[in-house]
Amino acid sequence: VVACACALAMARSGVQTAVMAPTEILAQQHLKTLAPWCEAAGLRIDLLTGSMGKAQRRSALALLESGSTSVVVGTHALLVDDVRFRELGLVVVDEQHRFGVEQRTILREKGHAPHLLVMTATPIPRSLALTAFGELDVSVIDELPPGRRPVTTEIVYGRSSLEAARERFLQEIRSGAQGFVIC
Repeated sequence: VVACACALAMARSGVQTAVMAPTEILAQQHLKTLAPWCEAAGLRIDLLTGSMGKAQRRSALALLESGSTSVVVGTHALLVDDVRFRELGLVVVDEQHRFGVEQRTILREKGHAPHLLVMTATPIPRSLALTAFGELDVSVIDELPPGRRPVTTEIVYGRSSLEAARERFLQEIRSGAQGFVIC
């Protein structure tokens, strides 16, 4: 929501926003979340990832360079030399600790001193150090969106518990919930 509000403000100022995520899955999730809001505001939003076909990539690059695309969501693919913006005004880097200083710099240099918003759901020591000793302000969103239920995390040990956990997991999935198994 914060990234989208910033991107909308940038678009009103006539500049583009790049949202960079460390994985294609996360980039696609961001696109899925941002697209309805951007479209409602009359803004074109596109995806740029390494797995795109040549024709699709060529089209996305042309729209970006012409300025037709207001918001582009992508991965490291945004760092490639042939990615050009008409006027990049905001760089949003999600999970910023997964990118190096040089990578973030490469993307920012595709614009003329664009604003930078770095986001993370993981307050790792590097982010905390940047906040304490760098020129980085922090905003904390410490509540769930309305209607969002808290996540339940369970640890299962041993074979005997595994089958019961599997059945419960499948029951939750069948009821429409999401689940993740981490081994």
